[in-house]
Amino acid sequence: MSPVRHEVDEVLVGFTRALRAAGVPVTQDRAQTFVEAVSIVGVDDQRATYTAGRATLCGSPDDLVRYDQVFTAWFNARDGLPRPRPASPSVPSFSDLPADETSGSGEAAEETVHARASAAEVLRQRDVATLSAAEKHRLDAMFATLRPRAPVRRTARHRGWHRGQVDASRTLRASLRRLGEPAVIEWRRRAVRPRRVVLLVDVSGSMNGYADALLRLAHRISQGPGVVETFTVGTRLTHLTRALHNRDAERALVAAGEAVPDWSGGTRLGETLQVFLDRWGRRGMARGAVVVVFSDGWERGDAALLGAQMARLRRVAHRVVWVNPHRGKEGYEPVQQGVLAVLPHVDDFVAGHSLATFAEVLEVVARA
Repeated sequence: MSPVRHEVDEVLVGFTRALRAAGVPVTQDRAQTFVEAVSIVGVDDQRATYTAGRATLCGSPDDLVRYDQVFTAWFNARDGLPRPRPASPSVPSFSDLPADETSGSGEAAEETVHARASAAEVLRQRDVATLSAAEKHRLDAMFATLRPRAPVRRTARHRGWHRGQVDASRTLRASLRRLGEPAVIEWRRRAVRPRRVVLLVDVSGSMNGYADALLRLAHRISQGPGVVETFTVGTRLTHLTRALHNRDAERALVAAGEAVPDWSGGTRLGETLQVFLDRWGRRGMARGAVVVVFSDGWERGDAALLGAQMARLRRVAHRVVWVNPHRGKEGYEPVQQGVLAVLPHVDDFVAGHSLATFAEVLEVVARA
């Protein structure tokens, strides 16, 4: 074997080792197939080498991003021949491999593969208030991965089912169609229909870092099944259901921003909840509904009034969920007067500061 050929083999094998160190599960068989494929397509064609590696070394779509990163860092086209870049701590060089792995026996030593979380998964766990503008733009696109499901309630009507109660009427009619001969027993159960969901989003100054993401979440829920009503609370109560009906999230948020007059203002949750219950609660919007309040609980008004209105809300709603963006942070304690006033009247007190916690909120609402 010529020295050049030996050098190319070392470069290719070293590349497979670097991929394995980066978290791509490259087996010995895949590495050997990759070297054979490159020998067929020719090492002079860097594009062909890149394609051969994707086809032989990547086992899932999750491996493609790491493959592109390692390929760019490892290879540098010179004179048409892929050559290794200078060794760095993050990319192992061929000379750093153990002696038993570089021997001619063909038996590779067993290695430990360290899995790394993808960039998307890391972003899902990040606090939305701490993201940069570029990260927020990426996160906005990830809201499409959320799958809201409507909570359901049983109705007085029944529907046919494969088990449950015996449907005497249908069973008798089926027997009459057979001139009195025994027929298959028909079953029934109570029918279900979606339960209304009411969203109350705090857009006060203390919620400024979360208001945009929470309205995107409200828009996502509004595009799902069932009836969803959305309001913003702060110093005033604003009905946003019509603004969020637009299927385009950006246009819906622009319309919502134009409709909300108290964006980043004060917090008077007790007064706005009273307005909501007096104007909308008596009309039946909150009656039997799942009411979700997104707020940190910082109340500048009377905390006793807030507690009294939450007690009213709890009596008419099917379930009350309070989503606090600080709930899931380390060291958080519910010591604010507003939070202490509402805790006795909520069914679920959950976190809501990241895309991952937003998905958990959707599960809590769906199970209501």
